[in-house]
Amino acid sequence: MTADIDFLTDHGAELLVEIARFWADLAQLDPATGRYSIRGVMGPDEFHDGYPDHPGEGIDDNAYTNVMVSWLLRRALDAHQLLGDRGRDLWERLELGPDERDTWETLSRRLHVPFRGDGMISQFAGYDDLAELDWDRYGNIGRLDLILEAEGDSTNRYKAAKQADVLMLLYLFSGEELTELLAHLGYSFDPAGIPATIDYYTARMTHGSTLCRVAMAWVLARADRARSWTIFRDALTSDIADIQGGTTSEGIHLGAMAGTIDLVQRCYTGLEVHHDVLSFNPRLPDELTELRFGFRYRDQYLRVAITHDNIELHAQPGPRTTPITVSVAGQAVELHPHETIAIDLRRAS
Repeated sequence: MTADIDFLTDHGAELLVEIARFWADLAQLDPATGRYSIRGVMGPDEFHDGYPDHPGEGIDDNAYTNVMVSWLLRRALDAHQLLGDRGRDLWERLELGPDERDTWETLSRRLHVPFRGDGMISQFAGYDDLAELDWDRYGNIGRLDLILEAEGDSTNRYKAAKQADVLMLLYLFSGEELTELLAHLGYSFDPAGIPATIDYYTARMTHGSTLCRVAMAWVLARADRARSWTIFRDALTSDIADIQGGTTSEGIHLGAMAGTIDLVQRCYTGLEVHHDVLSFNPRLPDELTELRFGFRYRDQYLRVAITHDNIELHAQPGPRTTPITVSVAGQAVELHPHETIAIDLRRAS
């Protein structure tokens, strides 16, 4: 995103290496399948800290965790390749040799990701063996864990999630990106099944975290913009309205607040960076008729104005003296400092 090689050299690459080492050390080979498992973890869904008979001991092969570890290992290898001779002193200090890098490459391709019989990603190994919850029995279920605990029961027994888990993959990656990640792991994945995956896990989610609303508003932004906007508004007002009934007095949820800004700036605008191209693919909710904001991209200060029909980009004066490449709905143009461009989104689409 930043092309800041100095930061990668001085700080980022070392972080990637040590985090990669941590996860690689946890992976265990199953000789019968030739795949590696990561056991005893808890994914984003905090309702499952273990299996029904072994609470608190974690679950195995959380799909989100294993896919993200594969992604992480590939980024650590990318950093090594990108820095090359420039990072020689760093690699020597960290004692990062070819054998360890080969291990990371193998793990990135052989981690186990569980799937249901219908081809849908399973939240973790053994998830399908859990019981279905009688959802009609409960009212406000944001803290279902406390409700069941009071009944001598546990969320570990049920296909019920506090917040997005498998769907976190769709919060972080597009359908195309997720398909490529799973293909690297040796799995065939049809993105046409994503809507069914969203419906399946949404029906089993309590939205017990304000962060869940941020993730779900993002996941639904393309397929169901009206619902995305409703959930976004819930996330935006969560502290003001104290939607969890008493948590606001203990402090605001800054992560959720930042997430709502991110939704507006990146999700609804389709703002991404790929191969040194700053891309926009806006899909504003009907209620959001116009959006204006500023940001800095690689030393270029930009002002953006987006409606349902048009996008206007202005490159403000600043330290950058060369143009940047901008793509709007697949249409690439060069934007020079001090220049303003306007694109009709109806024609671009």
